[in-house]
Amino acid sequence: MSDQPHIQFHDGRSIPQVGLGVWQTPNETAITAVDAALKAGYRHVDTAAIYNNEQGVGEGIRKSGVDRKDIYLTTKLWNDDQGFDSTLRAFDKSLQRLGTDYVDLYLIHWPSPKRNKYRDTWKAFVRLQEEGRARSIGVSNFGAEHLEAIIGDTGVTPVLNQVELHPDFQQKELRAAHKRFGIQTESWSPLGQGILLANETVGEVARKLGRTPAQVIIRWHIQHGLVVIPKSVTPSRIVENFQVFDFELDASDLKALDSLDDAGGRIGPNPATAGF
Repeated sequence: MSDQPHIQFHDGRSIPQVGLGVWQTPNETAITAVDAALKAGYRHVDTAAIYNNEQGVGEGIRKSGVDRKDIYLTTKLWNDDQGFDSTLRAFDKSLQRLGTDYVDLYLIHWPSPKRNKYRDTWKAFVRLQEEGRARSIGVSNFGAEHLEAIIGDTGVTPVLNQVELHPDFQQKELRAAHKRFGIQTESWSPLGQGILLANETVGEVARKLGRTPAQVIIRWHIQHGLVVIPKSVTPSRIVENFQVFDFELDASDLKALDSLDDAGGRIGPNPATAGF
């Protein structure tokens, strides 16, 4: 894989710390975005069944000419397909759309506690990992109580929990739980869905360093040991978002960005109350 930091998992595998997110990216656009990212040096792409672009992601990978074994590919199970048997069927469909015979990481997209199927779903994930078709298995948007339930049922701990996380909403309590469990944290909407790009504190740090606000925020995630998947469909921005390995934030920069944390800063749904 390209020369960039990797985060180690407890299952012995590792993930490139910076990847391309493709939420709200149509199939055709995903082809060009993934191709551009891989040609820029990315080796990690994050998609999901509900994004309806797994086919485009697969085509973008093939178009890039980068060998599949050198690409870290993540997809996710949607809520409607939770349950043991339905999870196995949905996984097969994701592989078919992606045009691959395995994924590097498979995630339960949401706990969807009202369905109360995430525990049986996790048992299917364990099966998929045992078969080698999902190299690593994890979750997304899980709270500590959901993590405790699936670990207690199976003895298998997710390698990673992908959650909303950005300087305005830093999830410190959940990250502390992850540390106790040995789970890595991955940030979705790492730029606060673009809101933080206009933040004055971020702008001050960016001007000081001669960097873009997005680069500063991505670097903040990196230095906190987080896996980060910024989304862009603009080739120049995709390249810029990956040019984050040749500078560092100093202690004052980190302190300034850390001070933005806001308990009310969540942008997306609350997993504990989301009805889908």
